[in-house]
Amino acid sequence: MVRYDFRDKVVLVTGSSRGLGAAILDGFARAGAICLVNYMEDAAGQNRREAEQTADTLRQHGVRVEVLETDVSRADRVEELMSRIKERLGGLDVLVNNAGILRDRTIKKMTPAEWQAVLQTNLDGVFYCSKYGAEILRDGGRIVNIASISGVVGFHGQGNYAAAKAGVIALTKVQAKELARRQITVNAVAPGVIRTSMLDSLKPEVLSEYERQIPVGRIGRPEEVAHVVLFLACEESSYLTGQTIQITGGWF
Repeated sequence: MVRYDFRDKVVLVTGSSRGLGAAILDGFARAGAICLVNYMEDAAGQNRREAEQTADTLRQHGVRVEVLETDVSRADRVEELMSRIKERLGGLDVLVNNAGILRDRTIKKMTPAEWQAVLQTNLDGVFYCSKYGAEILRDGGRIVNIASISGVVGFHGQGNYAAAKAGVIALTKVQAKELARRQITVNAVAPGVIRTSMLDSLKPEVLSEYERQIPVGRIGRPEEVAHVVLFLACEESSYLTGQTIQITGGWF
């Protein structure tokens, strides 16, 4: 296993209180990075509690960890978040745009509110974080966007999600060109079916059908996505930019 070195690097992963985001930050923590856990406040306070638990786990690797709340779907909140990071830590070295939500429904049944909610978080949020994050990202830094195989092939009942993730892939290509002069690379990953809480709503027979279709014969693990993200963020990947890497076990 390749051992990356991110000592003294400041890494922000949006939507990292649990699931895939937490797994990605765990990889960075093991490599010595200063880790910024991000969550969005909810009425029950569940997201904050999970963020604090994730932070405690990351600190066991002996690294500095900070917990930062913001709603990535709001430009003013994202701009404020980046200002706080600049003041506290001097800037960013790695930005991973991971925050996302699901509101699956066929286009016929989908409400305008369900369409807007997913686009605002999954696409607008990536734009805001990339725009304001680039202002505090050090030259030679990295942006990694979490897209989805849904944005490549489209899935039934995911018109909003697929459209947002396809937009993320396109945005990745554009920003890679715009930031190249600063030696900042911008890439995306497009995971397939990964074992996170997003699968909890799926029936067992649906998951079994997915496993039957996936050539490697199983659902992916969060840490397998994290490994690819760490590669895209390391110094050795400096000539790779504007790309979307599919992490699907050979699916599609």
